[in-house]
Amino acid sequence: MSDPHECSSGTDRKRRRLLAAGAGLGAWLIVRPASATPDEMAAAIRSYTGGAVVRPGKVKLDVAALVDNGNAVPVTVAVDSPMTAADHVAAIAIFNERNPQTDVARFTLGPRAGKASISTRMRLATSQKLTAVARLSDGSYWSHTIDVVVTLAACIEGET
Repeated sequence: MSDPHECSSGTDRKRRRLLAAGAGLGAWLIVRPASATPDEMAAAIRSYTGGAVVRPGKVKLDVAALVDNGNAVPVTVAVDSPMTAADHVAAIAIFNERNPQTDVARFTLGPRAGKASISTRMRLATSQKLTAVARLSDGSYWSHTIDVVVTLAACIEGET
C-alpha cells in the first residue's frame, strides 16, 4: 500500500512549478523599477510649457556623454541671456526619458541671479536622452537635448 501523502503523478509537480513561476513573475513585476518612456517625457515637457513651442538653442546642457556610474551624475545647464530686468531666464527644468520620474528638477531664476546657470547631480537609471528647457522672461521656451550612455545604472536597487 502506498503512502497517501506521496505524490502519485507528475501533475502535482507541474502544478508546483507553475505556482512557483507565477510567484516569481509577480515578484519581478513588483520589484522591477518603473521606467518612464520618451512619450511620457514629451508629455512632461508639454505640461511644463503649457503646450508652447520649444525651440532648440540658447540652452547648453553639460553632462558627460559616457557615464561610468549612474548614481550621482553631475549636470550643468547654462542659458545665453543678459539676465537684465527686461531680458532674463525665469526658469530652467531638466527632463529625462528612462528614469522612474521624467521631471528631474525645476529651478526658478530672476535678473538678480546674475547668470543663467544651474548645477546639480542626478541619478540615471540607464542610457537615455536628457532635455533641459529654459523659460525666458518674454515667455519663449528654449531647449537642448543630449544622449547619455550609462555603463552602471542607478535606480535599480531591488533588481537582481
